[in-house]
Order: sequence, then structure tokens, then C-alpha cells
Amino acid sequence: MDRIYKCAPLPFMGQKRYFLRTFIEVLEQAGGGIDTVVDLFGGSGLLSHTAKRVLPGCRVVYNDFDRYVDRLAVVEQTNGILRAIKEFLTGVEPNKCLSDRQRADVLDIVHDYEKQNGYTDILTIGRSLLFSGKWVTSLDELRRHTMYNRVHSGDYRADGYLDGLEVVHLDYQDLFDLHRDNPRVLFLIDPPYLTTECGMYKNYWKLTDHLNVLRLLKGTKYVYFTSDKSQIVELCQWLADEYREAAPMWGAEIRQRTNTLNYQAKFNDMMITRL
Repeated sequence: MDRIYKCAPLPFMGQKRYFLRTFIEVLEQAGGGIDTVVDLFGGSGLLSHTAKRVLPGCRVVYNDFDRYVDRLAVVEQTNGILRAIKEFLTGVEPNKCLSDRQRADVLDIVHDYEKQNGYTDILTIGRSLLFSGKWVTSLDELRRHTMYNRVHSGDYRADGYLDGLEVVHLDYQDLFDLHRDNPRVLFLIDPPYLTTECGMYKNYWKLTDHLNVLRLLKGTKYVYFTSDKSQIVELCQWLADEYREAAPMWGAEIRQRTNTLNYQAKFNDMMITRL
């Protein structure tokens, strides 16, 4: 359990790698007052992994609701597929759009592996064939996209990534209920962003879903992630002005960083803590 990953070993939308340094500082600050860390929306597991490395004596529960562990389990198969594709595309310039024939042959490679093994990490494969911002979760989805030679150089590695973690697959509210009575638990709360796709939760993450999550903040220690696009912080500020200590996020500390999507679009990611 020596290695500390600075990012998730396999691609995942929304991992918090750019917050890790600040997150580690918060964990070190909280360390003496907690014995358990519960990652309610575990995502790629990067926050859980980091928590266990920084606080090895703590129990860390990773809620893998998106079945990231299934992708980690077939990482060698994924590497084999990508090596086969890379070999097939020898001589094709990096980032070059594939011809219809090349595209069909690449799809045949992926299909053959999937037929043989019954499961393929299409999301990772897709990240090596599609441009930034494009994510697919099935071979049928991949067939509908233009492809490019963006094959990952070198193998993906996930050695020891989950070491020391308790991995569960539960609804976040059920997991919260299991630990809510422990005064020494720190909850990591990184729900899907407002009106965005939310993995295994199927539907868009709506305002009412966010409001339900705010109920978890009352009387608990937490690290909560959101962005200014959700406007949830503005809502909580209004509630604080009206209801003072009874409002969600009352007394919490807000840290933020700016993400640049392109030369016109920016937004602020936020990490909100109360220890």
C-alpha cells in the first residue's frame, strides 16, 4: 500500500485529481478527530484511495456505485485490446481521423475481444479513439462516433489501488444511514453535478436530488464537492441568511479552483468542508 496515485488509473469523468493537494491538507487536519471515512459517491475511488494513504489507521469505505472495480478487474484485457489496435494503426499519424475501413477493423478487434470475454471496458477503449469530451459506455455507442488514432501510449496500471479499502455497492442514503451515528466519521460527498449524466444513477441529477443530499450535512463532518454551475452554494447562502445555524453548510469552509473548458467557458469547482 505504498504507492499513492495522483489520478485514477483508468479514465473517469469528474475525478477530483486537481483537488488532491488541498484534500490531503483537509484529511491531515481532520485526522485526530475521525476513525472512519465514508465515500458516499465513490466514483473512481481516487478520494478513498487518497484517504487510506494519508490516514492508514482509518477505516475507509468506498461506495463503488459505478462499478469501477469491474473495469479495474479487466485492466490487462484492456491493455491487450489497445496494444492490438495500436499495432493495427502502425503508420497512422497521431490524432488522425480513421478511414471507414480502419474504423470497421478497429471495431472488429473490440468486438472479437468482447465476444470472447463477455465484458470489455468500452469507456477506456473509447478514450483512446475519441476526442476529448466524448464518452461511451457500450460498443453500440462507439460505432456511432468518428474515430481518431489517440491510442494510449503504454499500459494502464492499477496495482494496489484498492488496497485497504472496504468496497461496497449501495445507494448513498443507505450507506449514510449505516454510519450516521458514528461521531468520528468523515463523509466524502461528491454527487453528480446538476443536470449532468450521473453514471449508474441513470437519469439526470436534478435540483431535488441535490437538496436531498444537503440533508446529510446536518451535524456531520464532511467534505462536499460541487461547482458554481449548480448554484447550490448561493442557495445555501440564502438559507444561512434566513435560518442561520439551521442552514446547510453553516460554518463550512469553501475552497475553489477555476476550470477552463475553452477560451470562452470557465467554471469554478468547489470543495466545502466542515470538520
